[in-house]
Parts: sequence; structure tokens; C-alpha cells
Amino acid sequence: DDFITFEDLPLKENYLFQIKALGISIVHKLKWFNAVSAYLNEKQLRLVENLPFVEKIEVVKILKQSDRFDDYLLDQSAPYNTDFLTLDYGLSYAQEQLSDIPIVHDFDVDGEGIIIGVLDSGFDWKNHPALHNRQVIGEYDFIQNDSVTSNQFNDPQAQHNHGTYVLSVLGGYDPGNLIGVSFNSKFLLAKTEDISDETHVEEDNYAAALEWMEALGVDITTSSLGYSEFNASTYSYTYSQMDGNTAIVTRASNLAFDRGVVCVTSAGNEGNNPWKYITAPADAFYIISVGAVFPGGSIAAFSSRGPTADGRIKPEIVTQGVNVYGASAASQAYYFSQGTSAAAPIAAGITGLLLSKFPYLTNKQVRKIILESGSHSSSPDTVTGYGLLSAYTALTFPNIKTEMVNFIINKMMIDTNGVNSQSVQIHYRKLGEGITDEFMSNAGASVYSFSLPQYLSRDTIEFYFTYTDTLGNNQRVPQGNTYKMIYGKDYISLNTTLKDEFIPKVYFVSQNYPNPFNSYTRINYELPVPGGVNIRIYDILGREVATIVNGYQDEGSHTVIFNPKNLASGVYIYRIQVNDYIADQKMLYLK
Repeated sequence: DDFITFEDLPLKENYLFQIKALGISIVHKLKWFNAVSAYLNEKQLRLVENLPFVEKIEVVKILKQSDRFDDYLLDQSAPYNTDFLTLDYGLSYAQEQLSDIPIVHDFDVDGEGIIIGVLDSGFDWKNHPALHNRQVIGEYDFIQNDSVTSNQFNDPQAQHNHGTYVLSVLGGYDPGNLIGVSFNSKFLLAKTEDISDETHVEEDNYAAALEWMEALGVDITTSSLGYSEFNASTYSYTYSQMDGNTAIVTRASNLAFDRGVVCVTSAGNEGNNPWKYITAPADAFYIISVGAVFPGGSIAAFSSRGPTADGRIKPEIVTQGVNVYGASAASQAYYFSQGTSAAAPIAAGITGLLLSKFPYLTNKQVRKIILESGSHSSSPDTVTGYGLLSAYTALTFPNIKTEMVNFIINKMMIDTNGVNSQSVQIHYRKLGEGITDEFMSNAGASVYSFSLPQYLSRDTIEFYFTYTDTLGNNQRVPQGNTYKMIYGKDYISLNTTLKDEFIPKVYFVSQNYPNPFNSYTRINYELPVPGGVNIRIYDILGREVATIVNGYQDEGSHTVIFNPKNLASGVYIYRIQVNDYIADQKMLYLK
């Protein structure tokens, strides 16, 4: 027979109200026990003990100091109006809405076609409804050297908890409960972190995992791990060693980036500690390190600060890292947690969405776009970096696709009122010249394209876009500003500097492309230092037939286009001379 017991009665709303009035976020409402669970700091603990209706308080978990977030947690149990959305995010909606992710999902951008590697403590992905249908294409336990990344008999009980949670925030899919950021990506899972100890072996595991992932074609790696202090049996790092080139995990991340991988990591939870600063590998040169903010966007006290020991801005960006909803290992449940560990998978998921939409982007282009997509990219600091990351801004930021010798500007247009596809124009000019207006081609899926005419290498081009929405309103993007690019380079700037941050370590001259060629060909070259650059073309007899570059150039990556005029078909040699460096390459011209 159906019957109602005392345990079935709802909790008294007045009691709940009084608890929330103390600034306390209720995690679970447990009517069977006439109780609630909540994170309490010492001040809140004393206040709750004095409430007349509180019989007793039982401790279920003690947070380490680096995990504390004091009285800043907000209640996210309120219902959200998600009727207008395609997907039902459940309680994961707030963390995604803060970074403008749902609107991108509504335009069918979900991470498809991208491989994301996750380095963590383990993954109970086969047993959770948000993860068991995800596309895990490979997993490896670098601690026990086998292919099982969930708990095994000799693992600590909580070993796979952290990784399971992180993976779900990144790529989980359980409509009504949780939608991960890049849920339709493919995943490589590496179990590298032994939670029972803290030794440099874990760094070796991390480096080995990056090699393994890179060999399998990973596009993005993300880790919610940080290394500074180790157990007494070995040495620890000092802040002065957070210089981008000391810690094993940092050097491994540098090498992964050099091989074309987008690297993302948590900044660390040391903001409240004497250490205060980012931990390795967040100090790596081009890794995207992620700090944590509250649901309202203010910085979390625990989020590690920058700069690096050598003065670089860290973290790069921030996302929500307090009250982030994710999957609980060894169950089918969910819970709210906090830390830069929760923020990093949100940022990694946004990079997955960006690469999914524009798979031709290089990791350098992705990094540049992510920085531009921060809420204060024009004035970065060492607390929140370039600001709160927006998926909408990243996806709609223009980018460059190179095809043969052409530079194609692609721009995704997202407007809640819709876009009149026949109205989209680009307005561009070389600095100092007049504006040219051109209609853009509709490439489909809300993307519009335009192939720039040829300019000289290092010419600065500025441009903006206009269109009419379906209600007849005229729109300009960006409002009151212009995008800028240096012709021959593949990145665009709006708020960040045009200066190339990716300074080569050595001189390099590529083989021209295409080769053979019958019209134009491109020569890419890299300068570790500035200098006078001279590039000449010679015929097979050694006679000079053209000079295509002759002048001073900054350090960085450069491109020059060679357009033969009045030359016969045949083999030619191009020679580059910069300072004391000289290099020759052959090319084949076919009319």
C-alpha cells in the first residue's frame, strides 16, 4: 500500500530561507534525513550552530586550503528558463551561459570532428549516464601501464573521481541534467595523477601522455592538474622556476605546442596560499592557462595569480570555476564543485567548438582568437588575464584560411534576429588608402568568406563588416573599431597587439608552395631576430632574375608571394639572406 512517512515530508521552507540568508549555498536537500548539505567556512559554521532549529552538524568533507572558497558560493538550484534553447542543460546551464555557449550550440556547433585529450586522475566514464555514450577513442593508465583508466583494485577509492568530473564538464551529455561544452568531440583519456602521493613520477606520466596523444593526432589537450610542491622525499619547485622552461610538465607542454597541439590547463588553486601564483604547466609559453570566477563573473579568491617568473601574463583567460555542475564517479549522480579544475574544461571545450567550426586553424591562430575573446582583451592583467572567455565571441571572430597563395577571411555571423545573407559586406583598406566595399560569399552554416587581393608582405590591412538583419536593421561589426592584420600572417587583431608573440627559435625557410607552380607561389620563412632581409630569385645558370624582398623585417613568421613575369618555364633558385644567415631552395615554374 502507498503510505507517507515523516521522511517523505518536504523540508521546511522557512528553515531553508534562514540558512540561505547567511550567504550559504545549499548543495543537497535531504528530506529523508530532514537535513541539507552545504559548504561552510568557519564563520558560517558558528552561525549555523546557533540556529534554533539545527540539532547537530556532521562533517562530510574538509576542503584543503587551496580549495576553499569561503562565503562566495551562490545558490544555483533555482530553475532556469531554457524553453528557447535546443538543448536541455539542467543545472549545467549557468556555467555555460556565463561563457555564451548555448547560443553556439544552437547553431549546431558541438565539437564534432575534434580530438580532445584529457590528462587527470582517472575516468569512470563507462558507468555514468552523461559519459557512457561519449566517443572515447583511446585510454591509457600511465600509472599502472594498462588500458584501464577507471579504478582498479590497488587504486585509492577516490582515484577516478576528479577526472570523471572534469571529463563530464568538458564533454558529458545527459539532457535534463548536464550538457558538456564540446560534447560531440572524440576523447583520449590519460590517467597520470596518483592521488595517494605527490612525486615527479606524475610529471613523467604527464609528459608520456602528451607524447601518446600527439602520436594519435590529438587536436587539444586539457589538464586540471598543477605541480609546485612535492612530498618530502624529493625536491619542490620555487616560484622563480615558473619561467616556462623548467618543470617537466611545462617543457612537455611546450613541445606539444611546437607540434601543433592546442594546450589548455588550469591555473592552480593557490590564490589564498603563500605560494599565490600559477603552478606548472600553466607557466608554459603558449599553453592557455585558465583561472576561475564566480557565477557573477568576479574572480575567485583561490584562483592562482600571475605573472610567470619571467613576467608573462597569466592566466590567459577565466571561466566559471565556482558552483560548476558535473558527474560523480561510481554513481549516476551529479554535484557542484569548484576550482580552476572546473574552469579549465569549460575553456578547453570552447577551443573544441572553435576548431570544430574552423578545422583549418593552427594552434597559434586558436590561441590568438581565444585571447581576443576575453571580456577585457584590450587591457589584460595578472588576475583574470584577458578576461572571461566567450564562446560566441570566439566563434564569430574573423579568421584567416590560406589556400594556395590566397588569404581568405572567414566570418561566422550569429544574430538572434537572423542575417540577410545577401547583405553581408566587408569594408577593407591598406592603412593610408581608401576603403573598398565588397560583398562576401555565403559559405553556408552562417559563415561568410572573402578572398583578399594581394598586398606586399607586412602591409597592414584593416577592415570591418556590415549586414542587415531580417528585421531590416543595419549592423556594423565591430562597432566603432576595425579588425587589423599584417598581410602574409595568418592572425587577426582587434584588441590585442598585432605583434607576433610566437618568436621562432631558429631561422627557417620553407619549400615554396605550390611547387611546381604556374601562377603564384608562396614562400614562408621565420626570423628569430630582426634584420635586413633579402630574397632574390636566380635561374639555373645563377643569373639573378628578380628581387622579391629587400628591407628590414621584425622577428617572427613571414610570407612572400612570388609572381613570375616574363620568365620561361624551368627550375629557379630562391636565396634568402638575413644578417649572417643564407639559405637556398629550388622551385619549378611551369607556364
